[in-house]
Amino acid sequence: MASGSPPSLRRTLTLPAVTISGVGVILGAGIYALIGEAAVTAGNALWASFIMSALIASFTGLSYMELSSLFPEASAEFEYTRISFGDLPAFLIGVMVILSGIVGASTVALGFAGYLNDATGIPMVAAALLLIAGIMVVLLTGIKQSAAVAIIFTLIEAAGLVGIIVIGLPYLGSVDYFEAPGGLSGIFVAAALIFFAYQGFEEIVKLSEETVEPERTIPKALIFALIITIFLYILVAVCIVSIDGWQAIAGSPNPFAEVAAGVFPGGYALFTVIALFATANTALLMLLASSRILYGMADKGRIPAVLGWVHPGRRTPWAAIAVVSAASVLFLLPGNIRDVALIANFTLFVTFAVINAAVIALRFTRPDARRLYRVPGTVGKVPLPALLGIGTCVFFLFQIGTETLLIGAVLVIIALIIGWVTRERGLEAA
Repeated sequence: MASGSPPSLRRTLTLPAVTISGVGVILGAGIYALIGEAAVTAGNALWASFIMSALIASFTGLSYMELSSLFPEASAEFEYTRISFGDLPAFLIGVMVILSGIVGASTVALGFAGYLNDATGIPMVAAALLLIAGIMVVLLTGIKQSAAVAIIFTLIEAAGLVGIIVIGLPYLGSVDYFEAPGGLSGIFVAAALIFFAYQGFEEIVKLSEETVEPERTIPKALIFALIITIFLYILVAVCIVSIDGWQAIAGSPNPFAEVAAGVFPGGYALFTVIALFATANTALLMLLASSRILYGMADKGRIPAVLGWVHPGRRTPWAAIAVVSAASVLFLLPGNIRDVALIANFTLFVTFAVINAAVIALRFTRPDARRLYRVPGTVGKVPLPALLGIGTCVFFLFQIGTETLLIGAVLVIIALIIGWVTRERGLEAA
């Protein structure tokens, strides 16, 4: 680092660390908490809902691979959209991504608090506040320490999923796996809901400026994390309904523990503890990713430069970490995890549609740019998976309900107004 220059983020993450961090943020609250809600409409056909959600994740994941090899920066979606479509759409997408992480982390923190309250009696808001405060301390300590915590917690939550698969294997074939109380429409609705369970693969690109050889490492880690989680999710979906049918978990906030309780002594307590680790890990990685894109937008001069300040010793974006942590506290209001997850999904569907569109646009505007990875299946200059990604995102937007769409529309309008005002003021990095 040159003398007198501001401190930058430290490149320490390698392929295994980035891949495991990606798996960690994809796993967690979604699969542990929302599978019960999804079972209400999808029934034993949960596996089909997971496959449908995986299609969106896969199409968009390929687009992220190409874009991250072109622009390996922490500002990620903001940078991709700015280069493809201009400043205002980029600001909107940046806000959508930051909001999805903050609101998602708040929701997951309340889920953690619910589990802890059930076990210890600690008030929910107090427990959620303690979790967010603890996460903030870990994030401020350093990226290496944050990644180490994430790896340990990921191994625990992954062990929980493997545990459900193991105890469910003897029951395979015991139910009709096409039984769906809501029919095909119910499977679509469940797929739109449990897409929250796939949230996280896009967060991997926010680690670009702290990763060794990001142009090569980030795309590989992204696809590896997606493959691992899709495989685990489908196996879990099949095994959990095999044990006692979809009715046993429908609507349950802690479905794994409910199922395990009927299989072996101490099952409920064991899977409750695992769920605590899973929700804590998801909140940690969501706030980590949100702080990095906030830092990236400040570094690009799109928001006040103070949010891009980096601690000279720890080399962490401490101002951005403090802001996203404080914002997540504001969202610690009692709420239905289903409703909040759908709002988070709205921000993701909008973001992913734009990301897929960006890949297509750049094939025309920057056809000769060096791409270490390219979306396959190109017809002319248009990569078909990116086109399918746009179509599936738009389709699932209309599966999340009118109320959620209205809330999402309000968020979009507010973000556009703020983006226009701040652009007019000409905010620049210090």
